Amino acid sequence: MADASLTHGVWLERVPDLVARCAEEWGLQLGEPYEPGATGYAVRAELPDGRQAVLKLIYPDRESEHEADALALWDGHGAVQLLDRDDERAAMLIERCEPGTTLAVAGPDVALDVLVALLPRLWVETGEPFHTLEDEAAWWIGYLPDQWERSGREVERRLVDAAVDALSSLSRSQGQQVLLHQDLHGDNVLAAGREPWLAIDPKPLIGEREFAVAPIVRSFELGHSKRDTLYRLDRLTSELGLDRERARGWTIGQTMAWAFESEYIPTHLETVGWLLEDA
Repeated sequence: MADASLTHGVWLERVPDLVARCAEEWGLQLGEPYEPGATGYAVRAELPDGRQAVLKLIYPDRESEHEADALALWDGHGAVQLLDRDDERAAMLIERCEPGTTLAVAGPDVALDVLVALLPRLWVETGEPFHTLEDEAAWWIGYLPDQWERSGREVERRLVDAAVDALSSLSRSQGQQVLLHQDLHGDNVLAAGREPWLAIDPKPLIGEREFAVAPIVRSFELGHSKRDTLYRLDRLTSELGLDRERARGWTIGQTMAWAFESEYIPTHLETVGWLLEDA
């Protein structure tokens, strides 16, 4: 993996050189780049044999560190196929999804149908090299009060405390450990040709299944109201045979952990508030 000490700004300055070196290494013809993401850079590419692909460079951080390992383990079953990797440059060649429209545009009911069918396919039993949900929860428990202080205490402290309490209790009592896609939502599943829908951008963790619904429950692109949020929680847990209370707690914990550095902090805080009212 590339140097995880790089700041995002310095990494962005290196992206053109990394793209050029990867194109030379793999003999790629490059096309139009995709819209820049917070943790990576992706550009359309054509392989020497004519196959259409995507060159993706990953900004080295804790959450995305083992993305290539997750895609390799899934081997195209429910997720984009990993075609090649360069761990030194934190680069991957992956299958291109065409037409590539997001699951969110299919509407909330269709999206939930797809996600209910997709999640069990991604729940593979494995171990190394992935980070564990237990370790990630411990990191969040330390991070949340600190971020609250840094934010000027503008967020209600009860939300932070509720998230820390949920993470502390759930982390110690998990069930069977499987590979989790901790950022699976309506915009991270794309329409494709090999399968109707394929997951991208996994940010993998090893943990219990109940955690897997958290990003979907807060997936505001599928509807943002208390009713929408609780409907997703109820349907996902019921149809997948999950413990609703644990799934609710994990959603509170991760949503708060991801809120402070998100441009969507108001919607995340509303989601946490609705879930706490449902206790």
